[in-house]
Amino acid sequence: MTAPTTQSPQGAGAYGVPPRTDAPGGAGRTAPDPGGRRARGSSRSGLGLFGPRHGRHTLSADDLDGLALPIGDDGVVIGVDSQGQPAVLGLNRPTPYDVVLIGGLWTAQVLALRAAATGARVAVETGRPQAWTQMMHAMGGGQNGLSVYDVGRVPPQGASAGTPVLVVRDCGMRPPRGRVVSGPWQSVLTLLPYLSPVAPRLVRQARLVGVQRISPDEAAELGRTMGLPRADVDALPTLVDGVTLWCSDRDRQYVTTQPTDAEVGLLGTPRRMD
Repeated sequence: MTAPTTQSPQGAGAYGVPPRTDAPGGAGRTAPDPGGRRARGSSRSGLGLFGPRHGRHTLSADDLDGLALPIGDDGVVIGVDSQGQPAVLGLNRPTPYDVVLIGGLWTAQVLALRAAATGARVAVETGRPQAWTQMMHAMGGGQNGLSVYDVGRVPPQGASAGTPVLVVRDCGMRPPRGRVVSGPWQSVLTLLPYLSPVAPRLVRQARLVGVQRISPDEAAELGRTMGLPRADVDALPTLVDGVTLWCSDRDRQYVTTQPTDAEVGLLGTPRRMD
């Protein structure tokens, strides 16, 4: 490939413009240019001088699919689905995101551990701080790990895209309205050990609901609240430890949470009861 011409603008071949050959004296000589009209005209009315000419890069409509990039979901791997594929929960979002988990403490703690592994800070609001003490020490505690607060004592977390936050509300059957709510880059996970009178309100407000093993009566009530198919209502009382039915507005998925060796060493094996 030849280099572009580097002659000065006053030269005959400047910017690829061929020399004038219609002037007296023959080829290679240019006609007089009083006032520099040629230079002014080549500026394209303020858009700059003409540059080198190259062929256009074009792509047919049939070839557009070839430009697709294999981009997968990002977030917290919460287990595997019924086909054995990883199930990913995107907790770090630029919009408010509320999650309700009707299940055991073990699953909530695994989610907190894995959220921290993605770079999120975890703030736990709980009435049983002793249940989180060992985990807090293992994660380093403080602003760079997991912080534990009494119920109603969670301070503003200052969440941002660079420092997303997960607030875990472990406040029993009737959690009070939280002082710190979901917002940009701050998700809230509310843990309910069982179905309670406040559960329908929390479920309706949540973007995602996880349900572990519950009684047949609770399953029937929750099925009416969430509009679950009969098959799911019948399955909920039979779920084994570590299995959660995750429900959003458009999807339902059974997920088995499989702990790593480090998680087993810290939290034990999967269990529904605490």
